[in-house]
Amino acid sequence: VITPREVFQHQTVEELAATAKPVGEGEQTEAEAPGAGIGRVPATPIMRWFQELHGPVDGYSQRMLLQVPPDLGTERLTAALQTLLDHHDMLRLRVNGAEFEVAEPGAVDAAPLVRRVDVAGLAAADLRAVLAAEAEAARRALDPAAGTMARLVWFDAGPAASGRLLLTVHHLAVDGVSWRILLPDLVTAWAGGGLDPVPTSFRRWAQRLAAEASDPARTAELPLWEDVLATPDPVLGARPLDPAADTFGTARHLTLDLPADVTGPLLTDVPAAFHGRANDVLLTGLALAVAEWRRERGASEDTAVLIDLEGHGREEIVPGVDLSRTAGWFTSIYPVRLDAGLVEPADVREGGQAVGTALKRVKEQLREIPDNGIGYGLLRHLNPAAGERLRGRPQIAFNYLGRSAAPEATDWGPAGQADGDALGAGQDAALGLVHAIEVNAHTRELPGGPELSATWTWAGDLFDGDAIEDLAGRWYAALRGLVAHVAGAAEGPVGGFTPSDLSLVDVSQDEIDELAAELDGEWELE
Repeated sequence: VITPREVFQHQTVEELAATAKPVGEGEQTEAEAPGAGIGRVPATPIMRWFQELHGPVDGYSQRMLLQVPPDLGTERLTAALQTLLDHHDMLRLRVNGAEFEVAEPGAVDAAPLVRRVDVAGLAAADLRAVLAAEAEAARRALDPAAGTMARLVWFDAGPAASGRLLLTVHHLAVDGVSWRILLPDLVTAWAGGGLDPVPTSFRRWAQRLAAEASDPARTAELPLWEDVLATPDPVLGARPLDPAADTFGTARHLTLDLPADVTGPLLTDVPAAFHGRANDVLLTGLALAVAEWRRERGASEDTAVLIDLEGHGREEIVPGVDLSRTAGWFTSIYPVRLDAGLVEPADVREGGQAVGTALKRVKEQLREIPDNGIGYGLLRHLNPAAGERLRGRPQIAFNYLGRSAAPEATDWGPAGQADGDALGAGQDAALGLVHAIEVNAHTRELPGGPELSATWTWAGDLFDGDAIEDLAGRWYAALRGLVAHVAGAAEGPVGGFTPSDLSLVDVSQDEIDELAAELDGEWELE
């Protein structure tokens, strides 16, 4: 037996032969003793990050709004939520200052956490007003100190109409991947079915991370992260970000979409041409846009840009761990330095050769980050000696959430976007912002093709709307230029390999480009 991970780690037959194990042997998920997930939980990097937030955090949450069939029944819903609470440890988390503890199953009573609201016959506008009020009330009712990590609100539309179901969970107990576990389990429990076991508890994962933070192989990353944070990051706004004054209540938002005829090739043809990923392309465009925007505002002539990235955090760095059924907050946040080089604005928009070179540079800079950046949080938050050397935070954050299908109006599926938008914010307005500018992007699969949608959030007292709209426009212009480059606007070869694609040999980008030119581009990696 060899695993897919080993195929990528050991890229010769000799190395793979050394790792292969007979069927039934080798790395398997280590069985946990009963109750191993209960008790004090060592803080993970994201939990320490959470503790550094400025302002009220009891209601810092995520939520999902579902369309549901009629007659769910309050008792049946309560029983389903009780099953969920007893099965997933982090839904029973209690927070006592800097301490985190998971209570035993049965310690949290679901009955007070379930609420039924009669919305039968309400017009759409009135329903959304009720959704907004109830969502705010559910968020405010969360109380991590008391172990209240979840609330369930059923909007009962009567016996003949589909209703809505709102599940609000404190962010300490949920992330984007966790919803794919919790929501199907809630439906299964409501239907009376049994839930699959959780192979690895969040508590055990946290214990293993604490040990990983002092491992010599991990501490060897410290110079890399220090080098990244040494990147000049001149103040972008009217003043430095002040989380006491720059709160979510002062934030402003702008959402822009990229049409399908651009998004389609942007996320398929361009990454394929450069043997890269969607994030390589999106971040190349962002690096070009920020450097150009900053230069024209007189803030800096540097081409290197410092950006915080988010990862799912469920990296396969610890043997014997299976997180496929573990709910909790695993997100990793780490800084990257992206230097696309100096590219003239005209070349960016026209898709000249310099744009392809920029993409190759950014791709390689991202490949230098080990284990998708999880090591930064381990050193910054769980290793005191290293953490003292990793102070500082980028002003810009970027997160690409991937693709999602357009929601269908079906029971137990996501409610319509208009209903979801009515829910409002998932945090207190007085909570301090972490970044001066944040970009959250995702791709929606629509009948006319995929569309990239990006929401820009910024501190309203640091930038005016025109400045952010200008930056957002430059980003989309750079993305269009990358599409034009691959589509044939560029003169000369397009795409190709970079050193990280050819890890079995020590070769530079110049040598790769020379070889490609000699072979007229007619070569493929076998």
